[in-house]
Amino acid sequence: MRIFVHRRSLIGAGTATVLALACAACGPARNDADAVKRPGAAQPAHATMAAGALPGMPQYDTNDLYAADRPDQLSPVVKNDPTYVYVPNSNSDSVTVIDPATYKVLRTVPVGVNPQHVVPSWDLKTLWVNNDKGNSLTPIDPATGKFGAAVPVDDPYNLYFTPDGKSAMVMSEAEHKIFFRDPHTMAVQDVLDVPCAGVNHADFSPNGSYFIVSCEFDGQLLKVDTGTHKITATLRLKAGAMPQDVKISPNGSVWYVADMQSNGVWTLDGDRFAVTGFIPTGKGAHGLYVSRDSKDLYITNRGEGSISVLGFATNTVSALWRIPGSASPDMGGISADGKVLWLAGRYNAEVYAISTQDGHLLARIPVGSGPHGLCIYPQPGRYSLGHTGVFR
Repeated sequence: MRIFVHRRSLIGAGTATVLALACAACGPARNDADAVKRPGAAQPAHATMAAGALPGMPQYDTNDLYAADRPDQLSPVVKNDPTYVYVPNSNSDSVTVIDPATYKVLRTVPVGVNPQHVVPSWDLKTLWVNNDKGNSLTPIDPATGKFGAAVPVDDPYNLYFTPDGKSAMVMSEAEHKIFFRDPHTMAVQDVLDVPCAGVNHADFSPNGSYFIVSCEFDGQLLKVDTGTHKITATLRLKAGAMPQDVKISPNGSVWYVADMQSNGVWTLDGDRFAVTGFIPTGKGAHGLYVSRDSKDLYITNRGEGSISVLGFATNTVSALWRIPGSASPDMGGISADGKVLWLAGRYNAEVYAISTQDGHLLARIPVGSGPHGLCIYPQPGRYSLGHTGVFR
């Protein structure tokens, strides 16, 4: 395969048996608290705990939920892990592994049917490949890059973790359910039936007491109590809306919901669970990523091959970065140093490396068919809330 590198980038540079096999690839067991309590672990400068917080969750900075995600501020749990880009090829039933330093494909590994996202676990020790139609999760040990045996899990379209680290949340889109599972064995703890179609993306309130989840195929949002696993409210957006990724602002005052059909992002007051506005960004608004300095939100516009840069301070779009030629930027993540935005080209069988300094294309790397929720790992942060890397 040919790897197209922009010249500018060259300047600078289920059963016990199955579970045992799976865990063999994930290294020795460590206490979940290691991810946030180990000596030297990055801690927010003004860590505190607000009233009503989810019991057991780590403290956080009320002024900046992403304060622990600063450039190269890696947890001791992952600081020695090799950095790779893991790309799930949904139509090829494989994961392509890329070296981000050279933009070269290292290998492509067969996994289950229809892998959708590669998701870091809460304790940062495992990457889970969501084999949606294969009804399984394939574990990857990020310390070695080794793939383990698949764990049976029904319809794992997407995967999140509660802020206290006690539950994995499997977004079962086809089954219209959210499964709460043991974050290590994936044994079912509880099941929430959802009254909507296409449940898939979510984010958590600052104190972890609730999360908001999008329902892609009927334009709804759900507000769910994290502790009780009960739906407390529903909100329907405009007719024809297709809500995608969900992200909360650094200070927790604004929620953003990408809408692929409305070509922009909705803003919400999460506590009141009410729409407060709409910001046009581009055709097919899809993924949402917070910059390493917590100043900007990168919004992928899959339908037009661009990325919008929204400033949190002004709540306005300050820049529009266009990928040359035909492109379909979807899901991804930001490099540990904050300098590169990595995105999957969903309908172009390629991956994009984009400079966060000015939006120019650093590299365009051919991969398998239907690349979706890629994960660059490791990334800064004390623990993971899931998806392709939501860290706090």
